Amino acid sequence: MTPSPNVAEDAIAELLAQRGPGKTICPSEVARRLAGKGGDWRALMAGVHEAVDTMLGRRDIAISWRGRRLDRRRGAYRIATRRSASREAVSFR
Repeated sequence: MTPSPNVAEDAIAELLAQRGPGKTICPSEVARRLAGKGGDWRALMAGVHEAVDTMLGRRDIAISWRGRRLDRRRGAYRIATRRSASREAVSFR
């Protein structure tokens, strides 16, 4: 099961807004939200990654790992708003 790109993108935007400025979210948080309690969130990760790639391409979001900005998705990463990621240090939670 793969969420529609718009549903995953909306979940990313909502979680980032809830988390607040200067904060990041994990892609698995998005998948868990979409899967619901007890749902198979791992099955949704491909769709979340696809939505991240799309939003990254539009420059809607930025991604980083351990405070270093990434140009593209590879390995572990965190998601931030572009404004948050433009700061020197990105706060994790």
